[in-house]
Amino acid sequence: MGWLGPQEWQAVALSLRVAFWATLVSLPLGVAVAMALARGRFPGHALLNGLVHLPLILPPVVTGYLLLLTFGPQAAVGGFLESIGLGVAFRWTGAALAAGVMAFPLMVRAIRLSIEAVDPRLEQAAATLGASRPWVFLTVTLPLILPGILAGAVLAFAKAMGEFGATITFVSNIPGQTQTLPSAIYAFLQVPGGEDAALRLVAVSVVIAMGALLVSEALSRRVAKRVAGR
Repeated sequence: MGWLGPQEWQAVALSLRVAFWATLVSLPLGVAVAMALARGRFPGHALLNGLVHLPLILPPVVTGYLLLLTFGPQAAVGGFLESIGLGVAFRWTGAALAAGVMAFPLMVRAIRLSIEAVDPRLEQAAATLGASRPWVFLTVTLPLILPGILAGAVLAFAKAMGEFGATITFVSNIPGQTQTLPSAIYAFLQVPGGEDAALRLVAVSVVIAMGALLVSEALSRRVAKRVAGR
């Protein structure tokens, strides 16, 4: 990446850091929510499904503003986190939170589809042999849905890398602190002579996005073959 300048490389590195932690932290919750939506039958199922997919429908700026109202220094939750040294507003951790929220629907959808592709009779057979529900999940369900989990994680990572609206609204655009790759592109386009740097970052973005889509597509095909062959 020697063809990138220091500020450009800093933005790419921060984006990778933000996307990694956004994906890693949200993955366990994504699996749990996907399992609840795929297999659960409970009051509020439709409401949970709507809340999960809401970030896809709302303008990203609205999502970022809602995060600011919740986790900002003046908010109850944000003020409490600030008092214990875990504040996220205007920090890279806040960028990871915003990116994770925006990427969460894509992750859940991919994992949910893989769970729905699992033949319940396989799990029932394991249960009849005396396996507990957690053990059935770990030994039967989890290996079968692993391609879907990986596909969801890859899509979420790519989405987190490209998140802009919610991030800039929640944590601003501070070089070295919250200036992720999309924010850096926006900043370079606002100054004379910044087009070349913006174009280099656009190229990086396209490469990462295409790579993520190709990996996700390959994993999705594995899930589809499993469905067709069951």
